[in-house]
Amino acid sequence: MKKRSIITLLFIAAAFNFTACKSEAKKEVVKETPVKEEVKKSTAPFAVLNAQNDINFTAYKTTEKIGVGGAFKKIDVLSGGEGNSVKEAINNTEFSIPVSSLATKDSSRDYKIRKFFFGVMDSTKLLSGKLMLNDDTNGTAKITMNGQTKDVPFTYTIVDKTFNMKATIDVNNWNAGAALASLNKVCEALHTGGDGISKTWSEVALNITSTF
Repeated sequence: MKKRSIITLLFIAAAFNFTACKSEAKKEVVKETPVKEEVKKSTAPFAVLNAQNDINFTAYKTTEKIGVGGAFKKIDVLSGGEGNSVKEAINNTEFSIPVSSLATKDSSRDYKIRKFFFGVMDSTKLLSGKLMLNDDTNGTAKITMNGQTKDVPFTYTIVDKTFNMKATIDVNNWNAGAALASLNKVCEALHTGGDGISKTWSEVALNITSTF
């Protein structure tokens, strides 16, 4: 009996030590805290970098011209973008927009636009440009896409601390016909209207707002 008791006690002790080692081993695991990306800020009274920038667009499909909305969620200020007023901050701002930040509330559609439209273009991981205000209501944007830079006229308003601009572009002006055909092919069924014709319009409406 004594021999069995001793063996039993040794087994229990060994089991306890094993459990204790596992517990201690768990305690030694140190989780690394992820490093947060530093958010750059400007100290200027008005700065595009600090503003809430909403870059929205509407593309069109089918011969009925059904609008499909989307947005770009990120903009990088390359030069300018600061001033003592909204107008001064916007004027001569140079920027770039990562194509990867495109969002249309449909992940499948986002993938197709990135791969079969922008992916077919020349060096278009980024869209870039410069904003110039010509007077109190009109401006010109120099937009670089598909390796080409074109002037885009736009109208704008400034109400309190909010700048809003509207423009319409034709992507064929950037020789994007092949990219448009590529997108229409992969979206052929979805871009077919009641008349049986599949169509992706080259016209895109822009609506951009910066709230300071």
